[in-house]
Amino acid sequence: METITNQTTGTTAAGDDDDTPTLSAQTLEALKEFLSEQNLSVTTENDEKEVSLVTEDWRLSQFWYDRETAETVAREVHALYTSLDPPPSVACIACPTLYAYLKKMHNDLPVQLLEYDKRFEQYGSEFTYYDYNEPTSLPLSMKHAFRIIIADPPYLSQECLEKVSETVGFLKQPGESYLLLLTGAVQHDRAAQLLGLRPCGFRPQHSSKLGNEFRLFTNYDPGLRLGGWELEQV
Repeated sequence: METITNQTTGTTAAGDDDDTPTLSAQTLEALKEFLSEQNLSVTTENDEKEVSLVTEDWRLSQFWYDRETAETVAREVHALYTSLDPPPSVACIACPTLYAYLKKMHNDLPVQLLEYDKRFEQYGSEFTYYDYNEPTSLPLSMKHAFRIIIADPPYLSQECLEKVSETVGFLKQPGESYLLLLTGAVQHDRAAQLLGLRPCGFRPQHSSKLGNEFRLFTNYDPGLRLGGWELEQV
């Protein structure tokens, strides 16, 4: 849940408090401080492997993944990429943290970032403006062009996931494709119904500690990676 993209109303997709992440009071205060630093980058001098990102915009409800989450998912995407022939193209829907780590760790990997926040236009031709309210308003050259797709819907609502699912359908190649979905645990049943996904053992985390439980879902068996598929309860 890296960005909120209900650009028309500025409210949650379903108009329900349950659709937005919850923050502790301490985190809320920390995020408010970010508002005065909207155009600054996040840097870490003591760790050269830390990726520099634009500051989270609290007004857009942006919450970047922590380093472990971003690196774990980036390694999984790279493992998929190197196992496929011919090498596939990769699409990141509303997850700029992952895009940044993918390019840091594997600069030659072809990745397209679909994102509403135009600060990410700095990524040039690998940035495509994306509004989930218009799920298929994308360049025709992207239609059925991606075999690996990672999505992080901006809201925890059925309506939002349904629209992002439309985008996935527009982007994915016919035949076997690989989908990773990072979203709230409350989306478990919807993820299964809409996209045929199952939860993995790995638990995504964000730099700003959110109150909601987040999960990683896939449409393929990751084996020993990502903690494997969790056993479904009968």
